[in-house]
Amino acid sequence: MSPLEITTRIKALAAEQGFCRTGIAPVEPLDRANYYKQWLAAGRHGRMHYLSRNLGIRFHPSRILEGARSMVVVAHPYRRQVPDRRDSSPCGRVAMYAWGKDYHKVVRRKLFAVCDRLREEIPHPFETRVCVDTAPIVERALAARAGIGWIGKNTMVIDPQVGSYFFVGVIATTLELVADVPIGDQCGSCTRCLQACPTGALLRPYEMDASRCVSYLTIELRESIPQELQAAMGDWVFGCDMCQEVCPYNRKPQLQHDPAYAIKPPCPFPSLMELCTWDDDDYAKALAGSALKRATPAMLRRNAEIARRNIACDTR
Repeated sequence: MSPLEITTRIKALAAEQGFCRTGIAPVEPLDRANYYKQWLAAGRHGRMHYLSRNLGIRFHPSRILEGARSMVVVAHPYRRQVPDRRDSSPCGRVAMYAWGKDYHKVVRRKLFAVCDRLREEIPHPFETRVCVDTAPIVERALAARAGIGWIGKNTMVIDPQVGSYFFVGVIATTLELVADVPIGDQCGSCTRCLQACPTGALLRPYEMDASRCVSYLTIELRESIPQELQAAMGDWVFGCDMCQEVCPYNRKPQLQHDPAYAIKPPCPFPSLMELCTWDDDDYAKALAGSALKRATPAMLRRNAEIARRNIACDTR
C-alpha cells in the first residue's frame, strides 16, 4: 500500500469509530516553543506543574515514539442537547465534556481499535503510540497542523462545521502518511469568548491565564480558590463552557449520539446540597467511570459551597 492508500484507509477506519475529523500532521518541531516557555515563566499554568516537565519532548512530536514519521490526529464530538433543569433546589453546573463516561478511556479504546485494524491490513510491521492527554505533546497545536481546525481566540481548536465541542486524540506512528493542509484562522474580529469569560482568564486573543480559568479553579487547583475569583465562578462546580457557548461556530448544534457520552447523573446539574455532604463512598459510587473523578471529594465540596454562596447572593 502506498502512503496515500494507507492514509485514506486510516481516515476510513477512524470514521467507522465515530471520529468526525481525522488529519495527518508531520513530525517536525511545533511552533511557539519560546512563547510557551514565556507563558510558563509568567506563571500562567498555575499549579499545573506537569506542564513544565518534558519541555525537550513537548514541541518535538517525533520524540514520543522512536522512528515516528507521522501523527494521526482525530476529533471525537461530545456535544449533547442541554436538558431542562427539573430540580427546584440549588444546582451547580458541570462542563459538557464530563457528562458521560471518561473520554480518555472512550477515545483511547477507539484509537486502539483503529491501530488493530491497520495491523490486520498492512503486511509490513510498524509501530504506534496512542495519546489521549497522556503524553507530553501539545495536542491542540498538532490538531491545527493536521487541519482539524484552527486555534481560536479562546485557545480551543475550532472546526468550521463541527465547532469546538470535541476531544482530540493522537496516534504517533512509524508509517509514512500524507500530511493535511492546516486551516487558516477564521475568528475574524469576533471577541465574544473574551467578553464571556467570567474570570478574565482570556487576557487577550489567543492567550489564556489558566490560573484564572474556572476549569482550572474547579478541577486542577487542589488548594483554596482565591477569594477574588470565587464570585465570578457562578454556579460552575466542575469546568466551564462559557467561551464555547458564545462561539458562533457552536451556534448550530452538532449533536453526538455515542452512548458513551450519554448523560450520567448527577450531571449536568448536580444538587449542591448533595455535593456538599458527599463522603468518599458517595463520591466513588456516583462517579464510577466519570471524568469528574479528576476532582477529589473535598474539591467538589469546596466548589459546591462556593456555588451555593453565589446563588444565594444572586437571589437576594
